Amino acid sequence: MSIIPNKEVNSKLSILFIGAHPDDADIQFGGTAIKYLQLGHAVTYLTLTNGDAGHHLEGGGALAQRRRKESQNVANFLGINYLVLDNHDGELQATIENRKKVIQVIREVKANLIITHRPNDYHADHRNTSLLVQDAAYLVCVPNVVPFVPRLEFNPVIVYHQDDFKKPTAFTPEIFVDITDVIDKKMEALALHESQIFEWIPFIQGYLTDVPKEKSERLPWLKQLWGNQSNASSDSKRTKGGGRILQGMFLP
Repeated sequence: MSIIPNKEVNSKLSILFIGAHPDDADIQFGGTAIKYLQLGHAVTYLTLTNGDAGHHLEGGGALAQRRRKESQNVANFLGINYLVLDNHDGELQATIENRKKVIQVIREVKANLIITHRPNDYHADHRNTSLLVQDAAYLVCVPNVVPFVPRLEFNPVIVYHQDDFKKPTAFTPEIFVDITDVIDKKMEALALHESQIFEWIPFIQGYLTDVPKEKSERLPWLKQLWGNQSNASSDSKRTKGGGRILQGMFLP
């Protein structure tokens, strides 16, 4: 894994999104991440699978390479760390080995704030990601766990990103971030995940035929679909009055 040590970044905080798949962070946290970057903070996305099953026509190593390249394009566009582990999509397990990898990254980026999935997510990879973060939360401070990386002397704050799941408990946001002024940039970053935003997600959600054939038309289409004032993007809720785009999170 190639990580920019935060001591080499003139930043105030280190923000770490830990997700299951190579587009989860961009969809669920992209707007807030941009806000943090504008304030001079460091942002890292950690993806625990390589996404090698997330497509209807492609798969395996070729798809994993494509999605890794897409992630690196986002990293270059935003100026962030984008780390992709080599676990198979759809097969993530909350093993000791994976827990150690999560602990290592949390320590190496010296995370102050961690954002991840809720444990009652619909996707097994998301649930196991959440469990891995939960299992690592205390151990990041224990010197004899992953001893080759210095322990953290503090526990990062951990929050869950917004979702629409109702059972066993519905998402009740405690923190709101207004991302109205960065929604276009979020859409530009999302568009770099071409295999997902313009192919796989439209296929699995049944609107693939609506995607423009011309690539030059796709970003405006995406902004209209996910980013305008009348449609809610996946990480956002809109206020009834002002048309602001608010990203919700809450503390476990």
